[in-house]
Amino acid sequence: MILDRLAVPIVLAPLAGGPATPELAAGVSNAGGLGFLAAGYLSTAALGDQVDRAKALTSAPLGVNLFVPGSAAPAGAVADYAVALAAAAGRAGVELGEPRFHDDEWPGKMAQLMADPVPVVSFTFGCPDPAVIRAVQAAGSEAWVTVTTPADARQAAAAGAEVLVVQGSEAGGHRSSFTDDPADDVSEEFGLLSLIQLVRSQTSLPLVAAGGIGTGAGVAAVLSAGASAAQLGTAFLRCPEAGTSAVQRAAVASATPTAMTRAFTGRLARGVRNRFMTEHEHEAPAAYPEVHYLTGPLRAAGRAAGNPDLVNLWAGQTHQLARELPAGQLVATLAAEARAALAAASARVSRPDAG
Repeated sequence: MILDRLAVPIVLAPLAGGPATPELAAGVSNAGGLGFLAAGYLSTAALGDQVDRAKALTSAPLGVNLFVPGSAAPAGAVADYAVALAAAAGRAGVELGEPRFHDDEWPGKMAQLMADPVPVVSFTFGCPDPAVIRAVQAAGSEAWVTVTTPADARQAAAAGAEVLVVQGSEAGGHRSSFTDDPADDVSEEFGLLSLIQLVRSQTSLPLVAAGGIGTGAGVAAVLSAGASAAQLGTAFLRCPEAGTSAVQRAAVASATPTAMTRAFTGRLARGVRNRFMTEHEHEAPAAYPEVHYLTGPLRAAGRAAGNPDLVNLWAGQTHQLARELPAGQLVATLAAEARAALAAASARVSRPDAG
């Protein structure tokens, strides 16, 4: 089990869409944690190139995260939203993108990882078929599945997952819920501490805790609650090795609160609140990746112009705690903080009764 081999129980979240780089993943792995590459939005060839570059930078274990394909939105589901966004596109001087369904090159990426395996393959946006999990394992990789509810965790365990990444509602970026139903946007949300305890009561599989962990004290907390490791994403967005855009780096360093939204991609995600989110969050349909392609030119224009009000500023609830440190130094700092927090907690529960 890879988790048993880590010198530091810290896992880098995949950070699809730009922030994930081979340098960032290798920096975390070289510091004793587990670095991840994000296959999401990359071509199969680009994924292969990133894996090769990361392997050249570290001999330590690495992981790759894949998006499990969903299904196409009903015809016309995005049309009304496109009308609502026309004014914003006009102000930005761009045309909206063409909404389309895409499987993110799932077959090609699976074939790539079967031919050139990495120690860990994780899945987001759903639970793959048990045959897929068996194929990953047969290639020599561990299969991890990201879950957001106890029901998801039971399904992933039954499918053969070796590790469950439990994602609390505090987490930045897209929710990994198996069903992307707007009716569940509030009713099915679990905070990380609640989710760890509930899932731990139902399975003995190793758990990796994700969501709102920004300090070593947070790492210590989830380890104490029953996780085998902590997965951090937002905490690494300001590292020099990360491919985070300038506009997102500035937003992460601010104290602006976060919120959940479908406005940018059609799938529920947490980001730093901005004008686009506020104006359009109630209009966006549940249509991923169609809305992702529709708003792509707007988001690109925002990044190019340094306009945070047009960009999906994915970040978790503790984003303002992110530090501008090299990845390896950040891992070492978090580990030292975690050790201190665990020692302090142990001392508190070990004190003789003062009464």
